[in-house]
Amino acid sequence: MNTERVTVIGAGLAGCEAAWQLAGRGVPVLLREMKPDKKTPAHHSDGLAELVCSNSLRSNELSNAAGLLKEELRRLGGLIVRCADETQVEAGGALAVDREAFSRLVTQRIESHPLITIERGEAVEIPREGRVVVATGPLTSDALFEDIHRLVGGEFLHFYDAAAPIVTAESIDLSQAWFASRYGKGTADYINCAMDREQFDAFWEALTTAEQAEVHGFEDSRVFEGCMPIEVNARRGHDTLLYGILKPVGLPDPKTGKDPYAVLQLRRDNAQGSLYNLVGCQTHLKFGEQKRVFSMIPALRDAEFVRYGVMHRNTFLDSPRLLDATYALRSDPRIRFAGQMTGVEGYVESDASGWLAGVSAACEALGKPLPAFPATTAIGALAAYISNETVTKFQPMNINFGIIDPLGYRVRGKREKNQAVSARALEAVDSIAKEMAG
Repeated sequence: MNTERVTVIGAGLAGCEAAWQLAGRGVPVLLREMKPDKKTPAHHSDGLAELVCSNSLRSNELSNAAGLLKEELRRLGGLIVRCADETQVEAGGALAVDREAFSRLVTQRIESHPLITIERGEAVEIPREGRVVVATGPLTSDALFEDIHRLVGGEFLHFYDAAAPIVTAESIDLSQAWFASRYGKGTADYINCAMDREQFDAFWEALTTAEQAEVHGFEDSRVFEGCMPIEVNARRGHDTLLYGILKPVGLPDPKTGKDPYAVLQLRRDNAQGSLYNLVGCQTHLKFGEQKRVFSMIPALRDAEFVRYGVMHRNTFLDSPRLLDATYALRSDPRIRFAGQMTGVEGYVESDASGWLAGVSAACEALGKPLPAFPATTAIGALAAYISNETVTKFQPMNINFGIIDPLGYRVRGKREKNQAVSARALEAVDSIAKEMAG
């Protein structure tokens, strides 16, 4: 059977995974990579699958959602996680790699595959014919960015200017908070986290002196002009936040009937109500500092952060309006996107999107049914998140148990519950892998 070649643009983690999955199913691949001719400010080596920010792929534990996602990819024959396992360095319960050895190994595997042809040089447009997987990352070159902009429309292409932290609903201490809307207007959709004068003073002091993340060369400091980080706002004066995002007026504590000294509101971040966004708390603090400072708010003392606040200019699609659950463009399904541009955040998440985009493109090319991953799996939950049209304010997301379908029954203990979710997911993945092999 003479199968038409698929073009994959971008040879980062997602692009390499997509190319490998296509080729492994007998589909020839043209893999376009602009390095070494052209690099983004984040890239330093000429190798494929370069890890630019960290050498850690996060936890290996099945009580952790990132650990579950990696195990799903292992069982499905993922290239990236296999190369990571083979270049692993000691990191406790996490999977960390020797970055250079990892990139070298992925490059070697890709280059040696007889069905993968690598073409070096910048891709300036998406091919007008044939199947395509676009995996050019959040720092897509200007020319290709303009072509994607033309394809999807400006309103569907965003800059990741600012995002506030997100916590799980079950980790919020509701004995220290209450549901209400300000002045009783509308439904009681917000969780209100109160602070008294002493608690606010300590919070303000910690917030204004906390360590900020480094501003890298590929980030644009002007982003702050349009969306003020909470710590910068707080430094303008002790009471600034009390007249802004922490304004307590119209939010009486049901225990006292009086407005507290300060209130942070949390807004539901997903349809299930399992995740809540810290309203107005876009921040450029280091992740560890965010956890330390925001955990000083009584209701968030034991909060589980599934995403920390970030501020930089990475590009991403408004995927719920554009993509289906196989990462295909709804308006032109021959084109798929993969990687961080789709709104999955993190190395392993990018890899998972590349796996599913590549496998789905291969199945279409071969006339086979597309894989259907339920939202009880980590791979399926990510795909469901980026393609969920009910999400109105879409922001990139790491894998977390909050977006995976709940068990439907109670399990005592958070670790035990997460392990039960993982066991259910892996059972489903094993079944899908068996079907695909058959």
